[in-house]
Amino acid sequence: QVQLVESGGGLVQAGGSLRLSCAASGRTFSSYAVGWFRQAPGNERDFVAAITWSGGSTYYVDSVKGRFTISRDNAKNTVYLQMNSLKPEDTAVYYCAAAAGSAWYLYRAGQGYNYWGQGTQVTVSS
Repeated sequence: QVQLVESGGGLVQAGGSLRLSCAASGRTFSSYAVGWFRQAPGNERDFVAAITWSGGSTYYVDSVKGRFTISRDNAKNTVYLQMNSLKPEDTAVYYCAAAAGSAWYLYRAGQGYNYWGQGTQVTVSS
């Protein structure tokens, strides 16, 4: 079992930056792949980025490539999403999720996640 808590959301102007954190409980968090998702009002939840348990591999959807960076510090049981050059269309509730196992081909496609946080709101004003 792992519990996830997101933080770091807020209101920022277009072109600004935010860093989201996903703090996890559980001694085995370092063995989980982690993904970030987002859901804008009226939309389905979309996959944004993922990172393997070691941090050795990452994956991003095209809309955030070059602007967002996912990273992790397993000593702190935390995964980060650094978001730069934010756009109004990045406005959403952002969720982190964790996946036990080794099916990276699923996780990098936004599938197979077992545990979810409650989300943090990111609002980008134009």
